[in-house]
Amino acid sequence: MTARIGVVTFPGTLDDRDTQRAVRVAGAEAVPLWHRDKDLKQVDAVVLPGGFSYGDYLRAGAISRFSPVMESVIGQARDGMPVLGICNGFQVLTEAHLLPGAMLRNTDLHFVCRDQRLRVETSGTAWTADYAAGQEISIPLKNIDGRYTADEHVLDELEAEGRVVFRYATGGPAADGYGNPNGSLRDIAGITNAAGNVVGLMPHPEHAVEALTGTGRTDGLGFFTSVLKKLVSA
Repeated sequence: MTARIGVVTFPGTLDDRDTQRAVRVAGAEAVPLWHRDKDLKQVDAVVLPGGFSYGDYLRAGAISRFSPVMESVIGQARDGMPVLGICNGFQVLTEAHLLPGAMLRNTDLHFVCRDQRLRVETSGTAWTADYAAGQEISIPLKNIDGRYTADEHVLDELEAEGRVVFRYATGGPAADGYGNPNGSLRDIAGITNAAGNVVGLMPHPEHAVEALTGTGRTDGLGFFTSVLKKLVSA
């Protein structure tokens, strides 16, 4: 049976179609989910894609967190369903308290759009099993509210429990995609919950799944193939 992965659309979502395509490229069925509907249509996993939901009024993701669909997503995530939040989706996950911390305006107050080098910190999540710890990948980044922040004790807890999933790679020139682009604490680009089924990150893997588009690389495809393997083995 083909795995069904839901992709939520909020008002202001920009990358839902790209995410649906990435799901299909990986070999799963992409199921569109509307923000006003509580019905998740019996999907096996959910992706909250990037964009500027509700125009980022109040705070990025703050209004989307109260959309009817999120009530169902939160409940299913707590029961173990894999959920991935990309960029604005990551912001929604923090607002929904499925992931700790918060996203602030970039330190230089500018929108950043570039190919970004990331270092994979763990392969032990539903969305990263097809990567190796220490592996370096390149996927697009585009945000203005991308600065991850949390209290020191939360950061220490994330580190101690191996819940930092990605860091911005800093071992080379900015022209090649290295460096912390937004001032995120401890160079954190993505994190997971304790169970490993919920992952949020700022860069956009859905834009790096085919050689003819995006970065010209397929470094982002592993997110979607990883969750397929997780669903098959469950």
